[in-house]
Amino acid sequence: MGRVRGTLTRPMVAGALVVAVVLVGVGLCWFQPWKLWQDETVREALPEATAAESADTSAGRAATPQQAPGPGRAAPVTVASGNLISHEHATSGTVKLLRLADGSHIVRLEDLDTSNGPDLRVWLTDAPVKEGRAGWFVFDDGRHESLGRLKGNKGS
Repeated sequence: MGRVRGTLTRPMVAGALVVAVVLVGVGLCWFQPWKLWQDETVREALPEATAAESADTSAGRAATPQQAPGPGRAAPVTVASGNLISHEHATSGTVKLLRLADGSHIVRLEDLDTSNGPDLRVWLTDAPVKEGRAGWFVFDDGRHESLGRLKGNKGS
């Protein structure tokens, strides 16, 4: 016991231990390894962009519940679609580019299933996408745009 206490009272050893503990804490916060075992499922309804709903939402009131397309509502039109491919982690699902009734466009991921992580993002590129490790570096070959972070790793 005296040997351990004597070692910890040395300034260099104590300083190194403090730095190590801080680095481990920062590493855990940065990489969030616990997310590998937690799934975040998101189920979002298709947005129907109308002026009345946008005004209600921006004013702080809840938007009216989504209604099925009827005679007064046009259904979203699929402009393009494709399947997700796997790079570093197994991933599946469908990507759709939809045109809404007001003329705006959205990218929708359906039936997404991938592993979770601290920094899941969606990228759009004009480069040919390759499956597996060969596709890790295609995003610097052409133009690319980040569409933002994913809200979850499963769902639509």
